[in-house]
Amino acid sequence: MGLIIDGQWVDKWYDTKNSDGQFVRQDSAYRGSINNQANNPYQVEAGRYHLYVSLACPWAHRALIFRQLKGLTGIISVSVVEPEMLNKGWSFAEKGDDLYQLKQMYEIYLKGDSNYQGRVTVPVLWDKKTQTIVNNESSEIIRILNGAFNQLTDNHDDYYPDPLQSEIDEVNQFIYDDINNGVYKAGFATSQAVYESAYHRLFERLDWLELRLSQQRYLVGEQITEADWRLFTTLIRFDAVYHGHFKCNRQTLASFKHISGYLRELYQIEGVAETVNFEHIKTHYYYSHDMINPTRIIPAGPWVDFNQAHNREAL
Repeated sequence: MGLIIDGQWVDKWYDTKNSDGQFVRQDSAYRGSINNQANNPYQVEAGRYHLYVSLACPWAHRALIFRQLKGLTGIISVSVVEPEMLNKGWSFAEKGDDLYQLKQMYEIYLKGDSNYQGRVTVPVLWDKKTQTIVNNESSEIIRILNGAFNQLTDNHDDYYPDPLQSEIDEVNQFIYDDINNGVYKAGFATSQAVYESAYHRLFERLDWLELRLSQQRYLVGEQITEADWRLFTTLIRFDAVYHGHFKCNRQTLASFKHISGYLRELYQIEGVAETVNFEHIKTHYYYSHDMINPTRIIPAGPWVDFNQAHNREAL
């Protein structure tokens, strides 16, 4: 939890375990939306909204991808935090964030609500007009970006189509439990039994995923949906970070034929590769998590060529 101690903000982001040593992710605090309903304070406007993200965070990465795919780079501005996250949480480079030149992400939260006490997370969807946070729940932010600005961009690509919503929601849930959050359950476990339980559940789900992707091209239906992008941001970090740093090391994703081909296909979609920064990703995890990696040595590898042919068209 974030809190004031002796007049200083301390973000105890690591203090999120139950009595059994299991990692427990806390709920997001802001759940607003953007639409033109008469009673909604957050109306659809170009240039009004701003994203705060980390290039390392898989949850923030979702929002960056949707900003690219939906043609919103000229409509929603963005600030990127530094890769290192220490006792005060996410911070900005020396010049500060792009709107207010603030140095710490917690200062953005306090600017929106001077009485805020809680986790300071990214992504954050910020309203420049009211100078407050609209939403800091990544799953909701990507749905806002998926449809709220279509009238401005004339981009009607839909990653959460009505006929597939029920199946997308179902797939999202067990992907989140066992893979997206599963790597953290293994990596942040503080007992052998908890770690091994998360580890085995993770690879059982990856085996299931390999089989599913051997039979169909995407997770749901015959098109790319939000389920694929929610999964992508974990998969792209797996061999570089989760395999070694989080001890998810039964095998690399490169050794899964169908998962690795699927991952390369998504990476090669226009605009996606520029949202991936492995230097930033590795620096964040290996430097920030000193309870896992006390030397803070950042590994030089691995090197994976995500531009290789993927041969997914046959499915």
